[in-house]
Amino acid sequence: QVQLVESGGGLVQAGGSLRLSCAASGRTFGSYAMGWFRQAPGKEREFVAAIRWSSATTYYADSVKGRFTISRDNAKNTVYLQMNSLKPEDTAAYYCAAGEIRDIGFLLRHRRDDYAYWGQGTQVTVSS
Repeated sequence: QVQLVESGGGLVQAGGSLRLSCAASGRTFGSYAMGWFRQAPGKEREFVAAIRWSSATTYYADSVKGRFTISRDNAKNTVYLQMNSLKPEDTAAYYCAAGEIRDIGFLLRHRRDDYAYWGQGTQVTVSS
């Protein structure tokens, strides 16, 4: 079955950087999108970034555009989220997700329900 394992979270000062990794296994992901979502205490899980595995086309939430970069390594079956210029409001549990692209709207909706597989999450804390 599909497994997603995140790593790379931690505590960082505002303005700092972190790189999250998501190791994916259990199938080939050519027809999939990989996404990063985050959830802060008391808030709903929100979209952060996504990448279409086959073409490496990327999508970002407005709140992280220009600061975060999503990428994937085909050989390692791993997706990364490079986070620069971190802000205290970026503090959250970050989740990796995988979903099969079934229609052309998939990568425009950024909807949690479109992603069938989820990792366990990794905590990112940004201190001011």
